[in-house]
Amino acid sequence: AAMRSRAEVDATLQTAKLNAAELLPAVHCLSFGPQAGAGECCLLQLEPGLCAELEAGRSLVIRGEKDEQAVLCSKDKTYDMKIADTSNMLLFIPGCKTPEQLNADQASCNIIHSQIAGFSNNYWELRRCRPKLKKLRKLLMEDPYEGPDSRKDQSLTFPKYTTEDLLSLIQASEEEILHQLQVIDACKIEGYWRTLEFDYEMKLLNHVTQLIDSESWSLSKVPLRTCLEELGSLEPIEMIEHILLSYGRKYIDDAGEVYFEMHEDKICRAIARMLLQNAVKFNLSEFQEVWQQSVPEGMTTRLDQLQGLALVDKSSRPQTIFLLKVEDLPEDNQERFNSLFSIREKWTEVDITPYIQDLCAEKQTVGALLTKYARSSMQNGVKVYNSRRPI
Repeated sequence: AAMRSRAEVDATLQTAKLNAAELLPAVHCLSFGPQAGAGECCLLQLEPGLCAELEAGRSLVIRGEKDEQAVLCSKDKTYDMKIADTSNMLLFIPGCKTPEQLNADQASCNIIHSQIAGFSNNYWELRRCRPKLKKLRKLLMEDPYEGPDSRKDQSLTFPKYTTEDLLSLIQASEEEILHQLQVIDACKIEGYWRTLEFDYEMKLLNHVTQLIDSESWSLSKVPLRTCLEELGSLEPIEMIEHILLSYGRKYIDDAGEVYFEMHEDKICRAIARMLLQNAVKFNLSEFQEVWQQSVPEGMTTRLDQLQGLALVDKSSRPQTIFLLKVEDLPEDNQERFNSLFSIREKWTEVDITPYIQDLCAEKQTVGALLTKYARSSMQNGVKVYNSRRPI
């Protein structure tokens, strides 16, 4: 392109009826370089926190398999990626000077010839989203660990997953994945993440609670060393320690001994699950009696320990209880509500909360979710929610 002179620039300003006195004296004359093409570059809009991550030399990772919507992950957060179109064409100009830089550098030549290296009509917009963790449980449930004597474990039929494998398969940040592995009580066995098969988990828990009972220990002070000595002949010591970590809080006393404070609610909940998983519906009062008899001495069962695990049907006579696990429900908001409204037509806020709590985005309340996905009405003086669409 022919270089423009100052006279040509002034003539153009006059034609455009612009007053040169109101503009900076420096003028960028733009021309397209030989390589300037669309689609060569992608623009990504970052919030300040993510920008700081990159500037500090950390990386951002795009995750997702071919059939999944891509997400971008930092070390501890996950973002949905959406293309945003712009009505203005965005030009990439290497070494382009901003008005602030030109003002600071008064001596700069008043005509700057710049070549456009590329252009774009859109950019990637990031929106913080919930990590997509349902797949993690699904992958690990394909092959739960049934103990060292399991025949199934010797015939390596199912794929097993290392931390690296999970990072490439799950659309979530590393910290969110590692936290979820803790939530689902996964453990590392020979370098692979595994969940325990429920019956095996109950067998281990039973060994521990029987030992606590026979030794008359306080539930808040269960000694690790004695547990490993007493139970090590029955099960691998890593498994004994894992079950103590899953169902207790580890601490060290003044003498340097390791103890566990057992989580009463979690143990009661696991035993309830064991009792309920073999029955379609269970008479509520009978269940409560059997449940209290089944838990270790000194523990008290309460229905609020079963939030997100079981649901009481108050409309049946006599009242019944049945298993409904929140982790078995769909991850997508609309699908979750469809699924809940097909199980029960009308829900009270108290009943539905444990089943939608995990859908709340940052600073979002259960009430806001219900307003969006359900309609409310009064039934015998109680506010109930039903579906906005026919199920």
